[in-house]
Amino acid sequence: MSAERFDCHYCKISLLGKQYILREETQYCTKCYENLFANCCEDCGKLIGCNCKDLSYKDRHWHEQCFKCARCSKALVEKLFAAKDERLLCTDCYSHEYSSKCFTCKKTIMPGSRKMEYKGNSWHETCFLCHRCQQPIGTKSFIPKDNGYFCVPCFEKQFAYQCNSCKKAITAGGVTYHDKPWHRECFLCIGCKKQLAGQRFTSRDEFSYCLDCFSSLYAKKCVGCTKPITSLGGVKYISFEERQWHTECFTCMKCSVSLVGRGFLTHRDDTLCTDCGREK
Repeated sequence: MSAERFDCHYCKISLLGKQYILREETQYCTKCYENLFANCCEDCGKLIGCNCKDLSYKDRHWHEQCFKCARCSKALVEKLFAAKDERLLCTDCYSHEYSSKCFTCKKTIMPGSRKMEYKGNSWHETCFLCHRCQQPIGTKSFIPKDNGYFCVPCFEKQFAYQCNSCKKAITAGGVTYHDKPWHRECFLCIGCKKQLAGQRFTSRDEFSYCLDCFSSLYAKKCVGCTKPITSLGGVKYISFEERQWHTECFTCMKCSVSLVGRGFLTHRDDTLCTDCGREK
C-alpha cells in the first residue's frame, strides 16, 4: 500500500522532508508561496521571503533591515516614528523638518508635547506667558494688546476702564456719558432704575433720568390736563402769566375752541375766546 502524497498545492512538487508554508490550511513550497503571496519591500523593491520578517505600516511592507528613517537612515524597528508625504521619519528628523518652532524660545515643539497656537504662531505651553505677571496662561482666557498677551485679571488692571457706578472693569459693551464710562447694565435712570443705554434721556445735577422720571420731577404742569410739559423731543407749549399749556390743551374753557394764534381773554383763572369773553 502506497503512502499518501503531500504535495505543494500550486506546483505539485512533493513536500515530504521539505520546508513548506501553510496558508488557510493549504500547503505551499517556499518558492511558490513567495511568488504568490510575499510582499515587495518599499525600500529595496525585493520580495520579503519566508525567512525574513515582514514589517508593515498602512498596507506597506519592509524587510526588517530596510525599515529605517528616510532622512538619517536610523533603524525604526520598535522605535517611535512619524509618516509625512509617504516617508517614514524618526521623531528627531520629523521634528527638525515639520514641527512648529516656539515663537518665544525659537526651539522645536516636539510631537506629543502640549503647545499653544494663536494667529499662526505656536508656543510651548510654558513659554506662553502673560506679558504683565509673566505666569503661563495655559488654557485660561487671554486678551492680545500691543503685540503682547495678557491674562484677563492683568488686562483689566492695566488697560480696562472702571465703571463709574460699580467701579469694576469694563471689558466690552460700555457706555460713555460726560466723559465717564459705565457698564451698559449700570447706566440707569436715577429715579426708576431703568437702563438708559439706547434710550432717550436727560440729566440734571449730574444725575441721569429717563424722560418720564425727569418730566414727573421737574417739568411744569399743563393747566389744561395737569400732565407734565417738557420741551424734550420738540414738544410745543403755550406760556402766559407763569402758566403753561400743551398746545392742544390751550382752548377756551367754555366752548373748547383752540386759542392758539387767536386773541383770548382771561376771567379769573379761565381763558376764553373773545366771543365767550364778551358774553361774561
